[in-house]
Amino acid sequence: MAQAVAVPPDTRDGGGEAHPWLTLLAVSLGVIMVMLDGTVVAIANPRIAEDLGASLSDLQWITSGYLLALAVFLITAGKLGDLFGHKKVFLIGVAGFALTSLAIGLTSSIGMLIAFRVLQGLFGALLQPAALALLRLAFPGERLNMAMGAWGAIIGLSSAGGPIIGGLLVENVSWQSVFFINVPVGVAALAFGLWVLRGGRTKLLSRVDWLGVLLLSATMFSLVWSIIKAPEWGWGDPKTIGFLAAAVVVGAVFLFWQARAAEPLLPLSLFRNISVSIGTGLMILMAFSMFGAMFFLTFFFQGVHGLSPLQSGLRMLPMSAGMIVASPIAGILIGKLGPRVTIAGGMLITAVAMFLMSRLSVEAQFMDSAIPFVLLAFGLSPVFVGATEIIVGNAPEELSGVAGGVQNSAMQVGGALGTAVLGAIVAAKVSSVLPGYLGPVAEALPPEQLEGLKSAASVGMAFPALPGPAASVITNASHLSFMDGLHLGFVVSTAVAVIAAILALFVKAGRKTEGAPVHVG
Repeated sequence: MAQAVAVPPDTRDGGGEAHPWLTLLAVSLGVIMVMLDGTVVAIANPRIAEDLGASLSDLQWITSGYLLALAVFLITAGKLGDLFGHKKVFLIGVAGFALTSLAIGLTSSIGMLIAFRVLQGLFGALLQPAALALLRLAFPGERLNMAMGAWGAIIGLSSAGGPIIGGLLVENVSWQSVFFINVPVGVAALAFGLWVLRGGRTKLLSRVDWLGVLLLSATMFSLVWSIIKAPEWGWGDPKTIGFLAAAVVVGAVFLFWQARAAEPLLPLSLFRNISVSIGTGLMILMAFSMFGAMFFLTFFFQGVHGLSPLQSGLRMLPMSAGMIVASPIAGILIGKLGPRVTIAGGMLITAVAMFLMSRLSVEAQFMDSAIPFVLLAFGLSPVFVGATEIIVGNAPEELSGVAGGVQNSAMQVGGALGTAVLGAIVAAKVSSVLPGYLGPVAEALPPEQLEGLKSAASVGMAFPALPGPAASVITNASHLSFMDGLHLGFVVSTAVAVIAAILALFVKAGRKTEGAPVHVG
């Protein structure tokens, strides 16, 4: 029931041509706000717990609620931009994100803080796909490679600055200040965006596929929720299996409906371009390796090495700073060599970096982690730039918002999978080797205390349960067992990177012709 429709030339609203580099600066201001928020919240969590009396579960919901809202709404948000204009949707997202940040800083209730974080995730979902779609409109054809390279550098700069800015604000001002900082950035993004941006929208589609929205939201919620809760419930728990099964069943119904809807939320013809499909898979694998690895390295620095959040951020600076340099280079290489060689090479460099990290010891110094961090920056940047350009650049212009939603959704799902799967691997390894490291002390501990110690060791922590020499044994055993788990997690990440490198060999640049026939139903 698909129908091919020629795209008319006047499908942009806002009037006039967008200035490419001013557009990049405008959308970057909005995304910088989101990136800063994502990297500083973890640093603020201990102070939030102290000030608002938040439990561990509450702190987890501060992050999980935001991620759930983001993942569930991304593709729908991209479609709204395609229908009503990416400029409008982007600016609504920026304004909403800034206002919810202000509300979070003013709240005195952990329940309201979590509620505003969920709302903040919805507004974040509005602005991210719209930002990519606006870049797609401003940088047509092969010029998109350069834009994606600059985009990656800006994200790297935001990631590098986030932990440092967050650490300084939390330690010297308050935890509220890490949210208040979004307000002036949001105001600047809103004012500059109103002046510079030219929003694009299609006139072919006139209504929202609300059944598709409902089915896709239920699918994404079931999938991401099961991934988030699996470490707590267990992968074999009926609740985990139930939510995963629901994601599969509802997802199948969603695909069935999309193939028959007159104006589908996610036109399946988008994935007939093999590069779009492979680019989506590469984005998932890249996020799996990156976010999974970074999640446990923070425990390594703070739990095993006893560093402060600010010191941990400085230890991870070589990777973020490396992305500032590597991302523009990646854009140039993709333009000259094509995505196949560049992305495959990047994933092989990533595999080498992951393998080096699997060799880290308890006494690892700055340079021991800095070298693989720099390699990781130069390995992941071509994948991030290339996969984003493949997904968004190969999509028809009138589906660029949906394509941006697909790209962001792939990152969220991949990051959640990496954190959950590698978390399960690390925890299982710790549980198996910790008693051996404890030796006779393990027999002296009550079973429930031993289980608590295993849980703490899975995140690099140790709770001295006995005085004197026993406390030293427990601390040493906890750290050694965590390192064994960390090593195994990085070996798995190495294998994932190699698989992604092989998958990249099947990527093609694809045609980026404007005005081509588009299947909209």
